[in-house]
Amino acid sequence: MKTKAVFYHAGCPVCVAAEQNVAAALDRSRFDVEIVHLGQSKSRVAEAEKAGVKSVPALVLDGQPYHINFGAGIEVLR
Repeated sequence: MKTKAVFYHAGCPVCVAAEQNVAAALDRSRFDVEIVHLGQSKSRVAEAEKAGVKSVPALVLDGQPYHINFGAGIEVLR
């Protein structure tokens, strides 16, 4: 069974670099990876907040948020 991984970002340079380095490095045979651009999918900001995302870029693995670098606070994406 694959582990759910959701990579939330806002499209900023920090987020794009993290997507290229972190999300792309996940073993797709072990992880079901979804990339969510919160700048384009504003309706999913509440979902990210509920998952514990405080800033982007962030990776949520099996329900646990991991904040990679501070690109933008989640509050500016609402």
